[in-house]
Amino acid sequence: QVQLVESGGGLVQPGGSLRLSCVVSGSHIGTMGWYRQAPGKEREVLATITEGGSTNYADFVKGRFTISRDNAKNTVYLQMNSLKSEDTADYYCGAETLQFAVGLGYVHDKDYWGKGTLVTVSS
Repeated sequence: QVQLVESGGGLVQPGGSLRLSCVVSGSHIGTMGWYRQAPGKEREVLATITEGGSTNYADFVKGRFTISRDNAKNTVYLQMNSLKSEDTADYYCGAETLQFAVGLGYVHDKDYWGKGTLVTVSS
């Protein structure tokens, strides 16, 4: 059973920083990512990182957020700087598991999500 547990959320002033962490229990973990959902809005992807460390960012967080992972610890991080009030949301960690397919190698199996951690940016 794969479980994801986020931590690091909280209240921060505009312009401040927070570092989110997500520990994933399980094996054959592939791409991991961070997402967020503000009240009344759809969940949106912020950043993803592959097993090999390749990253992708949503345009609105480029230059402010940095995703990283420690494969030995099955942990993914999101460093958030220059936070704005509009960054207030529930932040979720997501991860895919992989399965071996003959002739194809490891391919996508399932997606899993954490329960989220609240980030509030306010003075």
